[in-house]
Amino acid sequence: MTTYMAVFTGTNARRAEWDALDADTRKQREQAGMQAWGQWMADHQADIVDAGGPLGKTRRAGPDGISDTSNNLAGYVKVRAASHDAAVRLFENHPHFSIFPGDAVEVMECLPIPSKA
Repeated sequence: MTTYMAVFTGTNARRAEWDALDADTRKQREQAGMQAWGQWMADHQADIVDAGGPLGKTRRAGPDGISDTSNNLAGYVKVRAASHDAAVRLFENHPHFSIFPGDAVEVMECLPIPSKA
């Protein structure tokens, strides 16, 4: 079994659609989304390596120093699966984008650190 990092992504456009919903509709979708997300976590408990969580504002350190920046990353979870395809299939119809205003879940293999030869 291999470990995969799944990152939840979202854009301002999808968020604007969410924010445009009336308060009652948004509240109902929040409740349905949290219930569905909890069910997803329970259904995949054996596959989850790190439950992860939501991500906050981003700062960047680079050759030019430290600065504020932005990206589309909204959260993460680490899972274990037999293949990359099996890992990404865990997220088909995930509540992040099927109920909440997220765009997608991107899944990548966690590679081992190369050893010194």
